[in-house]
Amino acid sequence: MSDLFTIFVDNLLPIFLAAGAGYILTRVSGLNPRPISQVIFYIFSPCLIFSLLTQSQLSNDDILRGSAYAFAIIICVGILTWIVGRMFHLNRRTMAGVLIASMFMNAGNFGLPVVLFAFGEKALRYASLFFVVNAVAAYTVGVIIASMGSVRLRKALLNLLKIPTVYALLLALIFMRSDWEIPLPLERTTTLLGNASIPAMLVLLGMQLSKANLAGRRTPIAIASVMRLVASPIIALLLGQALGFSGSARQAMTLESAMPTAVLTTVLSTEYDASPSMVTSIVVVTTLLSPLTLTPLLALLGA
Repeated sequence: MSDLFTIFVDNLLPIFLAAGAGYILTRVSGLNPRPISQVIFYIFSPCLIFSLLTQSQLSNDDILRGSAYAFAIIICVGILTWIVGRMFHLNRRTMAGVLIASMFMNAGNFGLPVVLFAFGEKALRYASLFFVVNAVAAYTVGVIIASMGSVRLRKALLNLLKIPTVYALLLALIFMRSDWEIPLPLERTTTLLGNASIPAMLVLLGMQLSKANLAGRRTPIAIASVMRLVASPIIALLLGQALGFSGSARQAMTLESAMPTAVLTTVLSTEYDASPSMVTSIVVVTTLLSPLTLTPLLALLGA
């Protein structure tokens, strides 16, 4: 028990303390989190992805296999959630909200710093790859699910053009596949801005949670919480073993898969009327409950 407490204090408590600072700031000052969110989304996160990938030792095969692994986890969680939702006779709108809340995790604000604290820079490279795959899937598959057919596939795919991290990934791949040397000013700029990403994400997480509403229905919230915090990491462990992943890749991907529901899902559910109050409740509940599942998982993964 003392080992689990040490794991929590060393790896998870700093996350909640940093998020708590953002929560208190917003409660006291009424500061709007949207401008900070936009700076992170358009500047800090893309720079973090670019610098981590270009400075990493990930091969093209690592990137392809890691991306396929991450996407497979998301899809498997969605299929299992749909089966359970059908068993509980969830209506169409509720099912849409439960699906996006179960499938898409907080791989950025929460996941990246936890992976960094627990397993270091090498694992963070794989976690960053997971973060990009999760974002791309959320803006395509997530939009389609949230709208439940009210938006065309073409429009969903065009949403990819709005994700700066996708461009950062593509640019990083160009440099990685070629013999080009990154200009020193570009390398230093992206590294500097990327380093600001994780602390800013944690403060933003607290600011966003301060705006959350706990109203919602118990059964859908329970289903999504179990799928997100319990079923997802189990699926990741089984898939990782089947696909032959080990070491930092297995640690990062499994840990990212166990993160609470992404705050982004509240945006999707509001935009497409997929039970937004329920989805917001799931974000809060899974975030608050996550130490109970992440702490033993960290011990299992060797933190």
